[in-house]
Amino acid sequence: MNIEETVRSKYATVAVSSLTNEHEGVRAVAEAFGYTPEELASIPAEANMGLSCGNPTAFASLRPGETVVDLGCGGGLDVFLAAERVGPTGRAIGIDMTPEMLERARRNAAGRSNVEFHHATIDQLPLADESVDCVISNCVINLAPDKQAVFREIARVLNPGGRLAVSDIALRQPLPPEIAKDVTAYVGCIAGAILIDAYRAGLLAAGFEAVQIIESGNDLNLYKKVENQSACCSPAMSQLPIVSACCSEVHGDLANLISRYDINEYAASVKVYAVKPAHG
Repeated sequence: MNIEETVRSKYATVAVSSLTNEHEGVRAVAEAFGYTPEELASIPAEANMGLSCGNPTAFASLRPGETVVDLGCGGGLDVFLAAERVGPTGRAIGIDMTPEMLERARRNAAGRSNVEFHHATIDQLPLADESVDCVISNCVINLAPDKQAVFREIARVLNPGGRLAVSDIALRQPLPPEIAKDVTAYVGCIAGAILIDAYRAGLLAAGFEAVQIIESGNDLNLYKKVENQSACCSPAMSQLPIVSACCSEVHGDLANLISRYDINEYAASVKVYAVKPAHG
């Protein structure tokens, strides 16, 4: 099984799990990464599975009437928040490669006329050239095997003057070989990450300007806490009668693997912003 199929399989397990915003631990993690209680209360509970590493809608400067695309939309958390900001004259589009995630997202979207979801990988978007005002993503680009292809696709679908606003994991320095070569670390959003300088260079090579990559300051050692913690495994999650699929399937092995390392020395949660030039 290749990396893409491994990622798809693991996140499919999360999609059919019982993780929702109704779990105290899921809410707590989302709030730690920048979502307000009001934002979380405004969306369907199943849209939040605690998989975020930031809140891209908080710095995307979305405006009424815009078209926004979320790469790796999962259950639709950021799509629904974006839909509220662009309003009935705008459009919020979710892209995901996992059918189980899309099924969950579409179920959550009932009654929302300005929301749509598509099955695709983020390096081959089913969207027309220059058809989007803003592209957002949340802890997903690090999972893509060919990140430069993703950057080129984003540039292709963005309108001139359009923007990218992404929350992601990037590296401060190269990972130890034990982590860099481990598939559980890849699925857990660490081993697939690239250096911050490489991230910036990749966006510039794809034609973007005004590239900014800012560390958010979040503690990535959540992944190795004893109480089953990870991007979705808070202390409250360990009190649930059923072990969460995310903790066991996505981050459980990773927690064991990196127990000997301070991940903050190597990786960071980052806010990425870039603009497609308004001229040719």
